[in-house]
Amino acid sequence: MANVILGIGSRVRHPEYGVGVVINFKSDIYIITFVEIGTKNIKVDYPFEILEVVEPANDMVSLFDVERNLSKILQRWMDASEIVPLGERWKGGKMILQPARRDLQPKEVPIDVFFHKIVMMRDRLRVLEQRVNASNMDDEEKVNIQQYITRCYGSMTTFNILFKEPQHYFSGEKMVEA
Repeated sequence: MANVILGIGSRVRHPEYGVGVVINFKSDIYIITFVEIGTKNIKVDYPFEILEVVEPANDMVSLFDVERNLSKILQRWMDASEIVPLGERWKGGKMILQPARRDLQPKEVPIDVFFHKIVMMRDRLRVLEQRVNASNMDDEEKVNIQQYITRCYGSMTTFNILFKEPQHYFSGEKMVEA
């Protein structure tokens, strides 16, 4: 069974579920409709009895895999923001900007509004970085612009105190993704 890849339409017998037909597959499961109990997800390495093998199409990518990968690509290259939580102690708080001159009014800004703007700036810096990397500029120009972007991140580290989770912090060093 380990070396056989079942295509859509293959028939199998499961010891518990009975006879079924493969209706779809993903990288690690077959989606099989069984006569007696309906549709189940079964791991590809499950040792069921193969009644009839239908060769898989050359295109081994399921719609689910395409949607998942397309979604990842769009999130990476769009200006879409991820949800970044504000630190608990700042929720509902406000910033007060007090001018040195007493005849001027202070300005109050809700921290969550300010935080949202900080996150938007970080996301836009990331998009700028991606666009620079994907551009047709020569390598020296890319490096120069990357250095400016890195310095911008470094200037924003003051605001790390607002973030709930350290993985969202600004860093003045080039971050390497795993």
